[in-house]
Amino acid sequence: MAALAGTVLLAALLPVTGRAAQAAELACDLAVGLLFFLYGARLSAGETLAGLRHLRLHGLVLACTFVLFPLLGLATAALTPRPLTEQLQTGVLFLCLVPSTVQSSVALTGAARGNVPGAICAGTYSSLAGLLLTPLLAAWLLGSHTALSADGLLRIGAQLLAPFLLGQALRPRIGGFLARHKRLLTPVDRASILLVVYTAFSAAVAQDIWSMTTPGALLGLLAVLLLLLAAALGIARFGAHLLGLDRESTVAAVLCGSQKSLANGLPMATVLFGPQAGLLVLPLMAYHQLQLVVGTLLAGRWSRAPDRPEDAPPPPDVGFEAGPAGSPIGTPEVTRSGSG
Repeated sequence: MAALAGTVLLAALLPVTGRAAQAAELACDLAVGLLFFLYGARLSAGETLAGLRHLRLHGLVLACTFVLFPLLGLATAALTPRPLTEQLQTGVLFLCLVPSTVQSSVALTGAARGNVPGAICAGTYSSLAGLLLTPLLAAWLLGSHTALSADGLLRIGAQLLAPFLLGQALRPRIGGFLARHKRLLTPVDRASILLVVYTAFSAAVAQDIWSMTTPGALLGLLAVLLLLLAAALGIARFGAHLLGLDRESTVAAVLCGSQKSLANGLPMATVLFGPQAGLLVLPLMAYHQLQLVVGTLLAGRWSRAPDRPEDAPPPPDVGFEAGPAGSPIGTPEVTRSGSG
């Protein structure tokens, strides 16, 4: 969290411009390609296939991520222009199209004594589906706000999907090395995300981002994000009850179904929105911090609950309230093999 806030502050005070901006954009593209290559190389196909038996859990997480969230995002359009500006509203809707996390979902599920293997697979399936569904949903729901076209789809394929598939192909050769040196590779993940943030916000500062919003709009954004998070937590919990999931799987469904991946969302935003991505990714960055704080509080609460099958997690307290991978920033390290 501190690194993310510091990067935004650095971009505000010392934005990169001119030829340096072009070099930063090239470095950003290379870093994103490397990030998704590492995701692919770390992902265990055997572990992913083994999780197919949790069909109700995975179906619920996918429904929350790509059906419930887009509907909630469209509902927030009624709040424009108050309290949200048009650009912040677009950013909120894009946030609702991003896949779930892997790393933070798994870490929080483990802390809450939930179904960790199910959380690994649920987050992974969401991330893989997001490579296709997020751009298509963005093109459909955001329309003219995106630069998506046939060329844009090819760029997404070349920048995100191709490195991921290459990593999968080379996993038999390099997967063991990456597993043994997981701690050394964590800075690569984080540096890639921070470079994307710095480049996007530098471009936004160059366009005078602060004239595009107001303190009231930012407070309104915080309120909208809290409502989104509370709704996602409550509906995921209710869906788990309807499907008859046990306590452990309910924990995984609630945490995975309410989270959004900063690591996947930021690279996609740079492809979809180009130089306009700075302000549009602000809702995603803010939601990422909220989901970590609230998820940690809930995981601590559930870890202290009586360990009985009938003791499923209660509905979340609205007053309170994380990707191929989830966001690596500010999340506990996961010791299982996974993709971020």
